[in-house]
Amino acid sequence: MKNKSLAIIVRGYPRLSETFISQEILALEKLGLLIEIYSLQPAGSQLVHSVHEEIAAKVIYLPEFPSSHLGRMWRAFKGARKLSGFNRAFGIFVKDLRRDFTITRCRRFAQAIVLACELPEDTGHIYSHYLNRPTSVARYAAIMRELPWSFSAHAKDIWTTPEWEKREKIADAQWGTTCTRFGRNHLAGLAPMGEQNKVMLTYHGLDIPRFPKPPQRRKMRDGSDPENPVRIVSVGRGVAKKGFDDLFNALGLLDPALNWTFVHIGDGALLDQMKKQVNDLGLTDRVEWLGAKTRDVVISTLRSSDLFVLASKIDAAGDRDGLPNVLMEALSQKLPCLATDVSGIPELINHGDSGWLVSPGDPERMAEAAEKLIKNPELRKKLGDAGYKRLKTDFTLDKCLLQIAERFGVGPEED
Repeated sequence: MKNKSLAIIVRGYPRLSETFISQEILALEKLGLLIEIYSLQPAGSQLVHSVHEEIAAKVIYLPEFPSSHLGRMWRAFKGARKLSGFNRAFGIFVKDLRRDFTITRCRRFAQAIVLACELPEDTGHIYSHYLNRPTSVARYAAIMRELPWSFSAHAKDIWTTPEWEKREKIADAQWGTTCTRFGRNHLAGLAPMGEQNKVMLTYHGLDIPRFPKPPQRRKMRDGSDPENPVRIVSVGRGVAKKGFDDLFNALGLLDPALNWTFVHIGDGALLDQMKKQVNDLGLTDRVEWLGAKTRDVVISTLRSSDLFVLASKIDAAGDRDGLPNVLMEALSQKLPCLATDVSGIPELINHGDSGWLVSPGDPERMAEAAEKLIKNPELRKKLGDAGYKRLKTDFTLDKCLLQIAERFGVGPEED
């Protein structure tokens, strides 16, 4: 990649819920990579994290709805037809379209045409985040331009993309990576015979120096004082896979004599439904809704809380979390975590040591665990200290980014 630029394809940019992508981009820039970001759609929010403001890469928005950008599309199409790989890419698109006859598939090919024609001449590699739509665009464009390409897979994209599509993308890619061992084993099993190592395990890791040091001492709240309730917090979008319905049902099962408050940070399609559930359970006075917030607000809230809870589960469509970054953010502040043993979460949290795990979709078990942790501040401290130690040992950004950096030729050997 020396003297070449890297094109990174993302769904939307910048996104508050995708700090793992932005911290990776910034880290790669600091290692010397020249980067351009291509987004399939606008971010959808005016809020940005401080990390976004530090990224120097230019952001180009591909036409989300090509029919609204006919001039740009026409110029791109005229140029794309002259590219040496256009006919091969078009043939693959037609084959894909026969199995997935949707307007979305057509939009992705149209976006790939624009991408292929607008990439700078010095582009040396195309790298996409998410194995579904961004990788479709990256793959088609890379074939048109005859460029190497790779992907980073995460959560929903792994579990809701058809198997035929995953197999063919993995076969075509130079390499791929994903953020959990659970996901990596699944994708490696779809790789061509003898090419399982094409798919790497790369945890996102956390850029710990960007975070404040953990609070020196938390108040030893145990739920007995109505003037000093235990503060519980969760951060996540209001979507089914986050399991907030199970979490609120669990909170509704807690001993009424316990004193606690709950703070939710995030937006999402199910937010109104979540608020109604809280009201129906009679918990309105105990729950605070902060909405979507920047990382600074998130960290401040984590620092003032006693327990982080995440009730992730597999939704009806098969979607699930990978390894939610917010768990690492909580551990960065020595905040003990109660979570479910879904996907890659047990890869970070060892039950009873660096956190507490229960089965997904089981409000009764979650209520039992929450009540135990609310009443036992010494146990919370033990879990928080151990979780912080595990984070610093195995999940730092510099350690986790090493494989990707070396693939792009900016590993430590070149420092």
